[in-house]
Amino acid sequence: MYNQMNKKFDELNINNKINNQELQSKNGKYIGQVVNGKAEGKGIYYYNNGDRYEGDWKNDKEEGKGIFYWNDGDRYEGDWKNNKKEGKGIYYYNNGDRCEGDFRNDKKEGKGICYYNKGDRYEGDFRNDKREGKGIYYYNNGEREMGDYCNDKQIGKHVKLNKNGDVKINNF
Repeated sequence: MYNQMNKKFDELNINNKINNQELQSKNGKYIGQVVNGKAEGKGIYYYNNGDRYEGDWKNDKEEGKGIFYWNDGDRYEGDWKNNKKEGKGIYYYNNGDRCEGDFRNDKKEGKGICYYNKGDRYEGDFRNDKREGKGIYYYNNGEREMGDYCNDKQIGKHVKLNKNGDVKINNF
């Protein structure tokens, strides 16, 4: 999805000090384009704790398209606004899980799909980083379950279809 962004970084040659500047702060250092003493354009911020952000900057903030790498192995590729995940993106967890979709105020919010490392997946609504609203859970054994979620838990009536097409109603 964001391979074009990586190509742009190669073209920018982020290590070329002729076109880029380095800014130090108490939390780390920024290398990239600078306007009026602030990060503006393309750049990379290296946090002291090992985290790293590569992408667009506006007025010293992570804003636009970017990739954030956490020191624990998680990463997010997508839209940023005011230093927060905002818009479309993909969050990769260090355990192999992956969630794609809408993000708002640094959390999964709206429509999305989560692929779990054991082969299951969830497609549906998210609110405040949790499954919330209508959704379908696909099990790795071929079964699927449709229903409502609240605070990441199944609620109400759920219709479960096994791989043979048999239907079971579950109440939560």
